Amino acid sequence: GSVSPYVGLFGTVWGIMNAFRGLANVGQATLAHVAPGIAEALVATAMGLFAAIPAVVAYNRYAHDIDRLATRFESFTEEFSNILQRQP
Repeated sequence: GSVSPYVGLFGTVWGIMNAFRGLANVGQATLAHVAPGIAEALVATAMGLFAAIPAVVAYNRYAHDIDRLATRFESFTEEFSNILQRQP
């Protein structure tokens, strides 16, 4: 989950570098020469976000559930310990 945004960011940087490299080879700054590389970069970014956002949501959900379960176990342990201490 936490790596995928960086993969998308790497794709963005790579695509923009390729767009400027292609622009340097042509010598003219037209949208037709720059747009494909930038579009490729944005697709990589979108794919990284597409993977990262659900992963972060799922992680937060499961972390909350685990915290709640741990609290219940701690309460049970305390209650059970109190019951055992009251036994003669």
